Amino acid sequence: MQTLNYPEKVKIVEVGPRDGLQNEKQPVSLQSKLTLIDELASAGLNVIEAGSFVSPKWVPQMADSGEIFRQMKRHSGVTYTALTPNLKGFEAALEADVDEVAVFGAASEAFSQKNINCSIDESLQRFQPLVELANQKDIKVRGYLSCVLGCPYEGEIAPQKVADVAQKLLKMGCYEISLGDTIGVGTPVKTRMMLEHVLQVVPLDQVAVHFHDTYGQALANILVALQLGISTIDSAVAGLGGCPYARGASGNVATEDVVYMLNGMGIESGVDLNALALAGRNIMQALGRESLSKVAAALSQQ
Repeated sequence: MQTLNYPEKVKIVEVGPRDGLQNEKQPVSLQSKLTLIDELASAGLNVIEAGSFVSPKWVPQMADSGEIFRQMKRHSGVTYTALTPNLKGFEAALEADVDEVAVFGAASEAFSQKNINCSIDESLQRFQPLVELANQKDIKVRGYLSCVLGCPYEGEIAPQKVADVAQKLLKMGCYEISLGDTIGVGTPVKTRMMLEHVLQVVPLDQVAVHFHDTYGQALANILVALQLGISTIDSAVAGLGGCPYARGASGNVATEDVVYMLNGMGIESGVDLNALALAGRNIMQALGRESLSKVAAALSQQ
């Protein structure tokens, strides 16, 4: 029988304020964002992706990211991160005193072309000066890798392709590689296969997983990652996010659902589930929608 390698403790990277809210069509007020970030930190989340320094023309919801970093109450021991797709974005992040930044690549050539109008290798070349400058300034860079289990244009992605791009991001100077199932098509067996390929070239403690729940597979896929010993999980409070490539589908796995599962497995996350659920309820109230978290829905009935 195979030995399972569950971690004792998991780091949750809360992506709701950025990856979650950026897909919302209606404008979200600065105050709602500040309240959400504060409540997430109060609930015990110690890595929060708070904004994105991208062109407001492409992502209008993130236009106030500089203001968020300037105005938010910073909790001790919490790392506040931002997405910076280019040097201009990185310089704006520096000005806003961001703790850590992230760059965004893809394992699919077609997705890279459609999303950022260049090949995978060209996208990596664009990141190189940003990563070098960040390392000079002692700012850690995280590498996001999207479409690791499927692409809306190419279909299935070969695990070896994912491993190759992940290795390039690592060699470039990214301290952690977050593997994203962007359209949520992954299933446990395919997830294991992909992760086993990546773990041959990226150390275990530098791998994170980022599953979307489009087809309801996210928790099952996270379980596979945990069994392999992976201890960093991205998630979004209340399942914020939506999937831009699958109409009406849910996006990020809900942080409440992840924390409930970890609690039931005896794996420490440091997150207060009730405080987290309250933060989720408050932001969804501001959006005028119901939470996509099954755990939050169950807790609200108690």
